[in-house]
Amino acid sequence: MKHRSGLDRSQTLMFPERLEDYVGAENPVLFLDAFVGTLDLPALGFAKAQCAATGRPPYDPGALLKLYLYGYLHRIRSSRLLEAECHRNVEVIWLLGKLTPDFKTIADFRKENLKPLGAVSGQFTVLCRKLELFGGQLLAIDGSKFGAVNARDQNFNAAKLEELIARADARLAE
Repeated sequence: MKHRSGLDRSQTLMFPERLEDYVGAENPVLFLDAFVGTLDLPALGFAKAQCAATGRPPYDPGALLKLYLYGYLHRIRSSRLLEAECHRNVEVIWLLGKLTPDFKTIADFRKENLKPLGAVSGQFTVLCRKLELFGGQLLAIDGSKFGAVNARDQNFNAAKLEELIARADARLAE
């Protein structure tokens, strides 16, 4: 009996002709695309949101923002890894319309747009929580018994919650 074998690498394949066919109706990149499409990037302060009359046109900050948020959702922080995703990941190819910015462009986008990125990331996180897109779905109980502890660092009030949110915003800015 022979082993299972894959396709011959020189065989011609009939892939769908549209990028749209690779992304299903429930794919999160559709949400990313719609979210960034609703933002007013010049008003938020993104650099190069308005193109100059001369010189080579820059990448659309909306496209780079989509890539940044995609990396945020998939825990890809490195600009080099995001560049690799632009070449091999079908979702990112669809999201950016086959644009392939290099790692330096991605890193410069982050560097030049720290404040707007922080504001948009905060809005994005709040919106995802409101829509219950992530967090809090799974609760695991292992049968352990815990004693009730109401120590000072174990309870929360409005002031502590505001401090935690400020600390999270600082980490996000970092």
